[in-house]
Amino acid sequence: MKGEDRAVIRSLPSGVPGLDTVLGGGLPEYSFNLIAGGPGSGKTTLAHQIMFTNATVERPALYFTVLGEPTIKMLRYQRQFSFFDPDLAGSAIQFINLSAEVMEQDLGEVLQRIVSEIERAKPGIVVVDSFRSIGGQHGTSERGATSELDQFVQRLALHLTTWEITSFLLGEYTEEEQRNPVFTVADGILWLTQATDRNSVVRKLQVVKTRGRAHMPGLHTFRITDAGLQIYPRIPEQTQKRQLPKHERLSTGVPGIDEMIGGGVIAGDAVMLTGPAGSGKSTVATQFIVAGLANGETGVIAVFEEYPEEYLARANTRNPDVGKMIDAGKLEVIYLRPLDLSVDEALQAILEAVGRLGAKRVVIDSLSGFEVALAPTFREDFRESLYRLVGTLTATGVTVFMTAEVSEAFSEARFTTEKVSFITDEIIIQRYVEIEGGLRRVMAVIKMRGSDHSHEFRTYEVTAKGVVVGGPLTEYDGIITGVPTLRTKPAKAKRGK
Repeated sequence: MKGEDRAVIRSLPSGVPGLDTVLGGGLPEYSFNLIAGGPGSGKTTLAHQIMFTNATVERPALYFTVLGEPTIKMLRYQRQFSFFDPDLAGSAIQFINLSAEVMEQDLGEVLQRIVSEIERAKPGIVVVDSFRSIGGQHGTSERGATSELDQFVQRLALHLTTWEITSFLLGEYTEEEQRNPVFTVADGILWLTQATDRNSVVRKLQVVKTRGRAHMPGLHTFRITDAGLQIYPRIPEQTQKRQLPKHERLSTGVPGIDEMIGGGVIAGDAVMLTGPAGSGKSTVATQFIVAGLANGETGVIAVFEEYPEEYLARANTRNPDVGKMIDAGKLEVIYLRPLDLSVDEALQAILEAVGRLGAKRVVIDSLSGFEVALAPTFREDFRESLYRLVGTLTATGVTVFMTAEVSEAFSEARFTTEKVSFITDEIIIQRYVEIEGGLRRVMAVIKMRGSDHSHEFRTYEVTAKGVVVGGPLTEYDGIITGVPTLRTKPAKAKRGK
């Protein structure tokens, strides 16, 4: 079949941020859908967002309630969401309670009531909540009851699709119950779950089935906020349009570090700076951003360990231009430490900030705080998640500068965490060493793809103006042990008389 001969299925906007992306463009018009999940998973709220986005007086939405909570009680809670428009309730959106028909009559009478209401209102959207309650009143333990329910589902689906209606059936199902006939008849299936891991609860959505289009596979985390559901699509790194490397060098804002890495970090690379607490990681990260601002580049700082007010107060002490750049819209600091954070939620927040500013530099301070902020279920695949996050950013040409705290015994030589070092292009390490009874800070470059770099340990100081790098410790051996020793100079040979 030629492309121009294919039937075009119009898409309806869901009104749920992120869901249209997951669905591959929106809700197929006139489709017959099932929204399944356990109690409290968000089924009713999702259906209301879809209705309030699409319903009009000319093409209203009919919302059938079946043996669930009374309509007035449901609306009392739903009107707390910002998407709820009281002017639409009762006109563009009409609520019909089927409890009496379900409890006192057979499935044929229930279907007839639904059909008559649809013929009367000529709606564009129909929701039955909870559809499972209809089947529950006609148990499936006996062959006759099962057959009756099968016929009811098929007849209902036939009516809804024939009338060119986009419909949604809501039900509480378990994964073991997917042999129910409604799963076969449905054009689309949205599965909502909430998983408990220790003290954490994470909500996820999966598009199990959608006819006629390619949806995003996998589980997508979501939150229920005052605005309703917010979906955070998984963004596979390989789907991003990767920019060709320019091999441009970017200053870190610390001349000594630029010298150690051959003239600056390579644009579009992922750079990691590791070190123990108090070694000056955040200071270097701030200098990296400030250097970009001075060069006319915009930047984003994602903070995980402390509140942005505290972070900015310290940054402004060393460089007053930081606050001015925020006011001018050149720099954005985002705080990412809510409970049960997901990687996709963090990625979306960073990408949105990058898009708003057209940012070329992003600082993630720190990976250690990021991992702690994640819900426990996401910490298990932290490496894979971080790989997607960094890969997505660098694919757009953004240079990512990350900090990570390395906890170690004083004499250990552990420079990076084995979890994340593989995703970076350049690694700079900081550590403390004891020299002549005092603590000194030293740094070194241990990894740099595609470029030569210094192999020396250099001392540095954290001053009121930032990090200042000193000279190499060429006169000491055993620096990586934390307790270097002064190299003994060989005695000069005496000349014979």
